Formats: sequence, C-alpha cells, structure tokens
Amino acid sequence: MKLNELKATPGDRTTSKRKGRGIGSGNGKTGGHGHKGQNARAGGGVRLGFEGGQMPLFRRLPKRGFNNKRFADQYVEVNVGDLERYASGTTVTTELLLKDRLVTKTLDGVRILGYGELTKKLAVKAAGFTATAREKIEKAGGTAEEV
Repeated sequence: MKLNELKATPGDRTTSKRKGRGIGSGNGKTGGHGHKGQNARAGGGVRLGFEGGQMPLFRRLPKRGFNNKRFADQYVEVNVGDLERYASGTTVTTELLLKDRLVTKTLDGVRILGYGELTKKLAVKAAGFTATAREKIEKAGGTAEEV
C-alpha cells in the first residue's frame, strides 16, 4: 500500500449543510429558522427548562425525601477474573492493583466482584467481597481478607 492509494471509507464524512445559500437549496433565506422571534435571532433560543418567564416546573415541585448518594461509600470494583494475571502465592493489595493499573483510583476502597474464573492461589486484601468472589478465591485455595 502506498500513500497515493489511500482512500477514505465511503460515508465517513458528511458534508455540512450550507444554510442561507438560495431558495433552490431548500435551506435558503431564513435558513431553517422561520420568520422573526427569539429563535430566529443570532444566538437566539432559550435554555433548557425555560418556560418564558413562568416559574419552571422543576422549581414549582417540592424537593422531598432523602437521597443517600452523597453519603454512601463508593467502591472501585475489580472482577475475580482480572486477578488471574498474578502468579500463585501473590498477596493482592490495593497498592498492587494501583501499580498494575487494574484500578486508577481507590475512592473508599476496592471491592472484589465474582465475575470470571480464578485458578491461582492468591491472598486478596480488599475493602469488600461479594459472596461469589469470596467463594471462588477460597475454592482456588486462596484467602479473602477484608481490610
């Protein structure tokens, strides 16, 4: 293959609509904006939820109830299958997972989930385990310790 033989994939680029370029284009004169009004002006339009000055719906409705999202612990999740990369006998800690880029941040700790298979004997130290993850780690001969 040579540089002069390279061709773009058909349909990968769409030409932009040229607004206001004559009546024959189908998008001439007002350019799809109709006649006059706020939406016809340059930079015209209203923000999302604006109701023409009327008190918007989201402000008319009362805020009710308690939302735990702000207070709940946030765990970074790692699957058991991802631990298969480590050699048998390794102690898997949060620091090791960070070093090997399996996780990029720790938030409130690392939680091990049960997706995937594990055949190696590992000592895993994490903030939490699902029941299936704990079962798979112990079935492979390893230990699951909460820290």
